[in-house]
Amino acid sequence: MKPLLCLLLSVAATYAQQPSALDLLLSHLILDPQQAQVEQQSYTASRVPLLPTFTSPSDWTRYADRLRADILSKVVFRGAVAEWAKAPLKVEWADTIQGDGYKVKKLRFEVAPGFWLPALLYEPDQITAKTPVVLNVNGHEGVGVATSYIQQRCINLAKRGIIALNPEWIGMGQMKSDADQSHYKLNQLDLCGTSGVGVFYLSLTRSLDLLLQRPNADPSRVAVTGLSGGGWQTIFLSSLDTRVKVAMPVAGYSSFVTRSQWPDLDLGDSEQTPQDLASLADYTHLTALMAPRAIQITHNAKDNCCFRADYAPGPLLQAGRQVYPLLGAASKLRYHFNYSNGHNYDKDNREALYRLLRDEFYPDSTTFPLAEIPSESEVRTVDQLKVAMPVEQGNLHTLATRACASLPQQKTPPTEQAIRQLLKSPTYRVEAVPMGSDEQDGVKAKYWKLQLGDEWTLAATELEGPQPRQTVLLTGDAGKAKQSLTVRKLLEDGNRIVLLDTLGMGEANGGKRDFLFQVLISGLGERPLAIKAAQINAVARWLIEDRKFPTRLITEGPRMGVVGLVSLATNRNLIQEIEMHNGLGSLHQVIENNWTVEKYPEQFAFGLLQQFDLRQLVAALPKHKITWVEPDTRVKDEMKGLAVTFK
Repeated sequence: MKPLLCLLLSVAATYAQQPSALDLLLSHLILDPQQAQVEQQSYTASRVPLLPTFTSPSDWTRYADRLRADILSKVVFRGAVAEWAKAPLKVEWADTIQGDGYKVKKLRFEVAPGFWLPALLYEPDQITAKTPVVLNVNGHEGVGVATSYIQQRCINLAKRGIIALNPEWIGMGQMKSDADQSHYKLNQLDLCGTSGVGVFYLSLTRSLDLLLQRPNADPSRVAVTGLSGGGWQTIFLSSLDTRVKVAMPVAGYSSFVTRSQWPDLDLGDSEQTPQDLASLADYTHLTALMAPRAIQITHNAKDNCCFRADYAPGPLLQAGRQVYPLLGAASKLRYHFNYSNGHNYDKDNREALYRLLRDEFYPDSTTFPLAEIPSESEVRTVDQLKVAMPVEQGNLHTLATRACASLPQQKTPPTEQAIRQLLKSPTYRVEAVPMGSDEQDGVKAKYWKLQLGDEWTLAATELEGPQPRQTVLLTGDAGKAKQSLTVRKLLEDGNRIVLLDTLGMGEANGGKRDFLFQVLISGLGERPLAIKAAQINAVARWLIEDRKFPTRLITEGPRMGVVGLVSLATNRNLIQEIEMHNGLGSLHQVIENNWTVEKYPEQFAFGLLQQFDLRQLVAALPKHKITWVEPDTRVKDEMKGLAVTFK
């Protein structure tokens, strides 16, 4: 190639990479980069309920019984889970592996219709009397029940004469190859009005059922333990199911306040933050709910993952110390700190478990082994421990698909009050602070910092050409900096444009953990979908009432399309016109597209699809102008017969 041609091509390529004048206006940063995360931390931490104080054991008992019942009815056993829980336990046994003084029995049991879990039961060869049982629950271990330290712990328990059950955890070990067992898929059930965390809870209660059905199981000596996600399972089950007498969670949980302040370490998966749990109780409450039963809170000082010993256990122990002494059970609240490297349930932690079991289940024994019984040579491979599973094994996605099949229940248009009540919609007022201006190629820009009460600060960019004739409020999934094509056309058509980033979008995104903050907001009983819609309405009210700009709403992307419809439906006298680019036609598409809360956190408002779909929202707005731009056939089919516009 000739040198001159190479030079020209190089210059052209360099020029093409240069941002346009419009791109420069749109990419201007208005907020401090940490603003969104700090506000989300403050918003969530300040709304976590505190444990009350109590003056008598009877006061505590009444409170604990009521709180436990509320969590079970208002968080766990919602929707189809309540019916699934009534089904008798189904267990199918497979082959047995003989060990040195114990047996490992393979099995699977049904958690929900068509949804089975594999498990291993470790039983002593000789059982002549009632014996303790220990449920060993797993965390995010890649090989699940085949993990070496878990096997060694279960073998040690069996060699001490204890029956030990180790079920696989949903989405881990043998179930890890099925992407639809991902924990973030449980929110699909939430959308349908069935508790996603209820599936996890059923897996635990059915594990207990299975253990207690063993002929020599002693119901007065039942323990649960596990690391990380197993620590979460331990406290979640043990606090709510009083059949558990002893619990030893290793890491796995901390206060919601702690989690909001240590987001890179402690903000966990969807099951750890079930929708509405934090409106009733913090994990401090769950710790106290163990009283007067024994708990040994265990954390690792050198944990390289999460829930580290220097910050996580303090609020938990403080809560426990409000209740245990009141019940005359101060010695039942224990803690153990491990100084081995990493996120572990290594020998030191295992021996702490054996001491706990000796003290609680064998208090008079002088022969119960406290030291680890070497068993490394007895650890088996993944293939040796694999349990055959049904060909048509269900998963979280198939459960959600079945749960939503006949939804919504309501076929008539909902009232504004009904929508606001379901979504717990807030109302905000805007205080607008000018943050400078600019002009590029005849386009004038004004930058605004919008303060919405004491909760949220949003960024808005206002653009206009020489003679704007009307005003558009524009918001999109990708954030305002990525909307130059739409902005250019709107400017050419004579529009004044106010670009807005709502919660989680653009400048209002809290970083890599943003979606987990939105999951926590849902856990607090609020709905990110409603918050975003309320933010749009607040800004629209500012434009219409304060600045006298009649405004229409344009959304880009499936996420903000749903938010936009909700904003109109929850304040019907404000925005009268919406235009949706790439908008959905039905909330069923959230399930059909197999979306997860990681990328679509606001789409999973609990029970939304159970009550009404987008068709019902649109039907509730007969006087509004509602337009889909380049709609697909699904949108046209869903909106057939309604007064909407396609272009």
